[in-house]
Amino acid sequence: MVLILALLSACTNQVPATSLPLLRLAPGAFSGAMPLSLSQRLTVTPLPASRGETNTPAKNLDALLEISPDQVQLAGFALGQRILTVSWDGQSLTSSRHALLPKEVDEQRVLRDVQLVYWPLATIQTALPAGWALNEEGGVRTLTQGLQTIITIRYHAEPRWAGQTELENALEHYRLVIDSKETP
Repeated sequence: MVLILALLSACTNQVPATSLPLLRLAPGAFSGAMPLSLSQRLTVTPLPASRGETNTPAKNLDALLEISPDQVQLAGFALGQRILTVSWDGQSLTSSRHALLPKEVDEQRVLRDVQLVYWPLATIQTALPAGWALNEEGGVRTLTQGLQTIITIRYHAEPRWAGQTELENALEHYRLVIDSKETP
């Protein structure tokens, strides 16, 4: 388990000079059917931060994501053990984490990625600070700062939460593949 946690931290161990805006969107702003409960398989692959850097193998994590009008909850599991729980009610972000989970695995980034992937485009656009833009065309979302593409999200299913989604974060150097299915 320690090995898996250490490898997951490799995805976030480099602090970029520019930081991505954190999103704190209301749970009720989610536009899908609510309540929504998803079983997910997350595959995280670190991206080389510079030329010549070697690729690190992908790591898998199981997750349960629940979205209701009042709350977003995510639980992450490795080797059958809960390693992270995140809860957002629109006002307060709370979490509990396994003692061995690296500090680089940040709850605010987890919430940001969930909201970038699943919340409506217009809702996110109005929440972004000046200089940032989110656009979408043909099942691909791009978050840019100025002329630089920072995050690319590719959707492979409709509804978006019932299939595969890929998020590539060029600034924080990781690729996240989310395989989701609705649970009763």
